[in-house]
Parts: sequence; C-alpha cells; structure tokens
Amino acid sequence: MALSGFEGFEKRLELHFFGDDPKNEGLGLRLLDFETLDEQILQAVQCTVVSAVANHYFDAYVLSESSLFVYPTKIIIKTCGTTQLLKSVAPLLRHASLLGLTLTSCRYTRGNFIFPAAQPFPHDTFQNEVVYLEDSLPDSLYYRKASVMPSKTPSHSWHVFSASTEATSYPLNGDVMYTIEICMTELDSDLARSFFQHLGDGKNGDTAGKEMTEITGIGEIIPGALICDFAFDPCGYSMNGIDGDRHSTIHVTPEDGFSYASYECVGSVYDCDDIVRVLKRVFKVFRPATMSVSTTCVSHDVWTLVAGALVPLGMKCRSCAVDEFPAAGNVVYQTFTARRNK
Repeated sequence: MALSGFEGFEKRLELHFFGDDPKNEGLGLRLLDFETLDEQILQAVQCTVVSAVANHYFDAYVLSESSLFVYPTKIIIKTCGTTQLLKSVAPLLRHASLLGLTLTSCRYTRGNFIFPAAQPFPHDTFQNEVVYLEDSLPDSLYYRKASVMPSKTPSHSWHVFSASTEATSYPLNGDVMYTIEICMTELDSDLARSFFQHLGDGKNGDTAGKEMTEITGIGEIIPGALICDFAFDPCGYSMNGIDGDRHSTIHVTPEDGFSYASYECVGSVYDCDDIVRVLKRVFKVFRPATMSVSTTCVSHDVWTLVAGALVPLGMKCRSCAVDEFPAAGNVVYQTFTARRNK
C-alpha cells in the first residue's frame, strides 16, 4: 500500500521460451506446481494467488495484485501496488531451465505510476528497471531496446523494454497476433461505485466478484469467455478471461481521487472487428476521463482502428507515438481524453 493511496498502474512482464523435454508431453511451464509458483516466484514479487482457472491451453491465476498466465512456453505476470515484479525473473529462468526450456524473448511494459515515490527498487525509476533486467537476462538475448513513449497527457507515458535472440519475430501458423493494453484513469464515479463491497453483506471475494462481473457488463465484453473473477475488501476487482488460447484481464482500483482500471486482451489481426467491439464495451463499463491504449503487433492493421472505436464515444485522440522493438514488432501508444477535458 502506497502512503498516498493504492497504486493501480501495473508492471507487466512477458517471457517466451523455446524447447521442451519430450517427457513433459508439451506442458512445459504448466508443469510448475502451485507451491513453486506461489512460494518461490510470487513470494519474491510479494503477492499471492487468490483464484485460478485453466483450460486445454493455459492456466490463469488472479493474484492479490493482478494476474499470472502460464502457457507451455510463455508466461505473463502483471502486478500492481508496490510489488517487485522483476524479482520474478531469476527464479522463473531457473525453473524453466530445469524443464528444458531456453529463454528467447522478454518484454516489460508499464505506464506512469500515480505514486512513483512509493515504488521500491528497482521500480523506483525506469532506468533502474532496465539495468536490473539487463543484468538478469542471458547474453543470448542480444537484441535489446528500452524506450519511454511520450504523450501530450502528462499523467500518461508508456515504458517499454524488449530483448530477444532474434531481431524480428515471425507469425506462428501464419497468424498475426496483437496485444492491447489499456490504462484508464478518472473513472465515472457512479460506475466506479459498483466495485465497492457493501459493508456486512456477508459475501466473500468470489461471490462478490461474480456479482460485479454481471452488474457492470464486464461479462459481455468477450461473450463466451470463461471468467475467473474476484472482489477485494472493501473495494477493488480483478478478472481473468479465457477464450480458447487467448487471455483477457481487468483490474480496477475505484477509489475517488486515484481511480484506475486496466484492460488487456490478445487477438488476431484477421479478426480486427473484434477489437472495435471490445474497445466500445470496455469504455462503456468505466467511462474514463483519460485513456491510453498500447497496441503491440508486427502488423499495422490494428492500431488504426482504435481511434475509430473511441472518438464516436466522446473521446479525443491527444497523441500517438510509434516505435519498433526486437521481436515485439511495432508498439503504438495512443492517448485519449474526454472532449469535456481541455
């Protein structure tokens, strides 16, 4: 807990691996047992698992501070508050090596912290985060780049570090995937109240979380997705969605003065209409005054749709920054504010 309030903006780490011992039957990182994940990896980060769900493709964990997704050769950890996310890198690489896996790429992203002074090392500055990552990664990840992508909205900028064994990435099975990361501040106060528990209602985190999913319309953002949700006491909400081999996640800090919500999903550029529908539904759940959207993809087909989805809803695009990173491809960072905000 930060001294001035809870830090909503997450830190996000994505690691990709290659190879797998044949005796592991293609499960790879999914063979990491709960004790290893919770006691040796998440404990270093300073968070724990509160709920979990899985399907044929991957495991999804709701954490006390955000989310963890474990695929056979990919792991994504997203944590908020004053967690020390980058301290997960060393134990993750050690356990992956025991499973016959070799790291091929790393991507770290985050927005601007609301309470930067409360962040512990190495998250106190982006420079320290980059140095920490550089020292933690093997030399085989030769192609590396770090950048802060600016915006015309002072409270929003996008920090990206990417490292890879290859300068470029190639689509798997001919498909071109994108990742959308949305950060929203100044949520509509009436809508934000839906993420507070009622004192003495006797509901636990699972029950209250399911109720919040239903009454807010979150369950309709990706219809058909399997949802694992959790409500925090006295306020706050997290959700992981599973739709085949694709994940989505939402995290909400609804307190007045520093309200924040995030949404993340992955998809295929061949289903670009999906992201337009998703953006509109996400906006209607929260109606933020300020919104940033980061699109990561080797193609340019997705980010051009973002403004077309949000402008008709009363948002104005204030800035757009583009950069290219090893293996990740193009990162496009757009910021929007409600037209009433000058």
